[in-house]
Amino acid sequence: MRALVVDAFGTPPAVREVPEPSCPPDGVVIEVRATGLCRSDWHGWAGHDPDIRLPHVPGHEFAGVVTEIGAKVGTVSVGQRVTTPFVCACGVCATCRAGAPQVCEDQFQPGFTAWGSFAERVAIPRADFNVVPLPDELDFVMAAGLGCRFATAYRAVIAHGRAGADDWVAVFGCGGVGLAATMIAAARGARVIAVDISRAALDLAAQFGAQELVDSSRADAVERIRAVTDGGAHVAIDALGSASTCQASIASLRRRGRHVQVGLMLGPDAGAGVPMDRVIAHELEIYGSHGMAAADYPAMLDEIASGRLQPGSLVTGRIGLEDLAGPDGALATMGDAPPTGTLVVIP
Repeated sequence: MRALVVDAFGTPPAVREVPEPSCPPDGVVIEVRATGLCRSDWHGWAGHDPDIRLPHVPGHEFAGVVTEIGAKVGTVSVGQRVTTPFVCACGVCATCRAGAPQVCEDQFQPGFTAWGSFAERVAIPRADFNVVPLPDELDFVMAAGLGCRFATAYRAVIAHGRAGADDWVAVFGCGGVGLAATMIAAARGARVIAVDISRAALDLAAQFGAQELVDSSRADAVERIRAVTDGGAHVAIDALGSASTCQASIASLRRRGRHVQVGLMLGPDAGAGVPMDRVIAHELEIYGSHGMAAADYPAMLDEIASGRLQPGSLVTGRIGLEDLAGPDGALATMGDAPPTGTLVVIP
């Protein structure tokens, strides 16, 4: 099959023929119909993830059709339209049994711990626990971004942020996950402040419900947020993942506010300082948010099927595998020139 292959970190990836994936006894092979391009893919390509072994096929948020099932699979069938979370959990460890499979102790991550979805087909183990059937209302392009960005934003806004009507929600970084968080918070009646350096990204955030737009390159960006919200946001989400956005997000909160870290903090940003004096004095809540379990997908899918949430509108471009390849391809350039909105790859 054709796949995008990374032979060395930080070097141009290439599309070439690779062996077909083997179907695990407890898993499935899925024909990839659409797969999203995410900043996490760029982090992996750049060498920021210690779990990746070369050569490697990236790609971790996808939708497709089951073409093969293992002998131990009981609830998934050939021909089903499906997606999966980017964390495929084991279902048996203490953490999974406690109801938190998104931080499974023995997690499988397509595109990171194994070859991923920038390919014509991908193998997924533990299918009965991780494969999510897609409603007929969701086409593959709309579903491609659910497994990482949209599901992560959904859980960040609802479970951790607990955003409600009239709450002020500041979203730092208006890429795919930030725009999804904007849409989800606005659908709950929250007043969203979109924060980004890109005017195009801010304009897109306004289309998805942001009431206030703040240019993060301004020295007084945090002060503007605190002024607009009369003391600070109830919820702040760092959807980018950097020391500066994390610290600005925390600084923008009102007393007893909630900061949710969604953007990956890798490389030099991994040790970013958190102002614990402020966290203690203002009784702030600090959360990390790492995806969403397959069992929690039905509530999100119901909202999408009803039209309350429209992840398909976040898609601003469709490209092929070849468009990811080379030094000027969409994967290698994402760190310095991220796309506005969501790019979906059609293998």
